[in-house]
Amino acid sequence: MTGDRPRFSLNPTLKYAGVLRQVAPEMAQFWLSQQEPTIMGRDPETCHIVLDSQLYTSVSRHHAQFNCATPAPNRIPQWSIVDLGSVNGTYVNQQRIEQETLLKAGDRIQLGRQGPEFVLEYLPLTDVVSTTPDQQLTLTQLLPIFAIHPDWVRKAYLVPGIVTVIAVILLFAAAGNPNAFKVILALYLGSAAYYFIYQLCGKRKPWWVLLASLTLEILILQSPILPAMIYVFRTVLPGQLRPPDPSFWVLLGHNFIGAGLMEELLKAMPIAVAYGLGRWLPSPWQQKIGVWEPLDGILLGAASGLGFTWMETLGHYVPGIAGQFGDLAGLQVLIPRVLGSLTGHMAYTGYLGYCIGLSVLRPRYALLIVIVGLGLSAFLHALWNASAASFGPMGLAVVGILAYLFLTAAILKARQLSPTRSQNFATRFYGHR
Repeated sequence: MTGDRPRFSLNPTLKYAGVLRQVAPEMAQFWLSQQEPTIMGRDPETCHIVLDSQLYTSVSRHHAQFNCATPAPNRIPQWSIVDLGSVNGTYVNQQRIEQETLLKAGDRIQLGRQGPEFVLEYLPLTDVVSTTPDQQLTLTQLLPIFAIHPDWVRKAYLVPGIVTVIAVILLFAAAGNPNAFKVILALYLGSAAYYFIYQLCGKRKPWWVLLASLTLEILILQSPILPAMIYVFRTVLPGQLRPPDPSFWVLLGHNFIGAGLMEELLKAMPIAVAYGLGRWLPSPWQQKIGVWEPLDGILLGAASGLGFTWMETLGHYVPGIAGQFGDLAGLQVLIPRVLGSLTGHMAYTGYLGYCIGLSVLRPRYALLIVIVGLGLSAFLHALWNASAASFGPMGLAVVGILAYLFLTAAILKARQLSPTRSQNFATRFYGHR
């Protein structure tokens, strides 16, 4: 019983069928029998739901069994699950079961602590593809809008679509107000770039924690911390951004101190605050807010980098260009600067956040890891500034690609190292199909 269609006959007196959907994007669904026990495991001869033995080594040959309690006609059936003496156990909503356990829609079933995870869902029988040659046209086939189920929100990218519609309406409404138009466009483009990073990371971090990191960075840039840092790095230290000698290597050295180190330290402050709160707050708040792995650091760092981008672009670059050349020129600067944060500020600080999170997993080498992370992020930052002055657009393209490679490599390695890898929605689990 693998793949998208049930191999057994469904009870025609019931309006709903049960299905296990694997917790990973665009994965197979496994139907549960309403008339006989459904066995899940690695044995292809005797199991109804067969999982690949090479991919799922933590799954036993006969791991778990689902039993259906058939109710009165036209009622929703109810399933229970029982562990079949598996080595690594069966978990329902992260709790290991010791006896037969009743299930409800939305329950999460995991085979072993680090094994594949599934969600129990109910689908109307009108959604079930008939296994007989005479296939009937159903209402939900003709009008899919009536087949809405919880997965629709995630797989159809419903929230990004709604946000886009709202942004378009606000842009139309602000068409006569150039300043409001620029702010709305910057907010939308920056959020879209960050959403891309969030989807790559695949770890669920509360939205309000990410928003807090972004907001804290904006507040830091409006506080006395910024002028104090500018004085130290650009006056006391040799970090003048436009030194008398404009050669590439001199520019690189000055920008490494005055732009790279200074700005990356500013953007790392929200990550440090989250790290401290995570050590001080009680559970579960410490896990939600704190930095416990590289993915936490990347998400918080990228959010901080986005806050920095918005403040720098809307508060400095766009007003300066618009005041000198007009609103159209300001808009032309805004779009590449905000979208470019994906390979700019968010990439630099995302990589630094990866190193901060890695230092938590490898505390013995914490100081070395953080120094390397700060140095590399500052170097990429300085390389961007120096290349812009020395080589123009082609230099920026090369540095932007390099920064993006650093970020995506960090994300992929962070997903591999993640202690919560089995819950990562960006990691695909492939069942036997």
